[in-house]
Amino acid sequence: RVQPVESGGGSVQAGGSTRLSCALSESTLRSYCVGWVRQAPGKEREGVAVVDTDLSTVYGESVKGRFTIFKDTAKRVVYLQMNNLKPEDSAMYYCAAGEVLSCGRWSPMYYGLDYWGKGTLVTVSS
Repeated sequence: RVQPVESGGGSVQAGGSTRLSCALSESTLRSYCVGWVRQAPGKEREGVAVVDTDLSTVYGESVKGRFTIFKDTAKRVVYLQMNNLKPEDSAMYYCAAGEVLSCGRWSPMYYGLDYWGKGTLVTVSS
């Protein structure tokens, strides 16, 4: 069973950094596209970043240059390093995984990511 488990959310000041973690099984990490998706109150879901099985990555326009997605297969974790945070980054962040070709190159970016965690909240204060 594929069950992402997120951790690492919290409150951060604007300009600061934080790192989110998504725990998955080793088999999932090796075979599935994994991504981060966020949703702020009253707003639509937004694809943040995905990492494919070949370690290629795709980022949403609003986070390019500030966020980095990477995975540590040995630790069975996918991370989202978030730097230079802005108040508009405040949202519930979900980790999602799925078996999908051309990972992240669909619209929406998270198309095909069928397995979702419960989310972790990030709040950025100005």
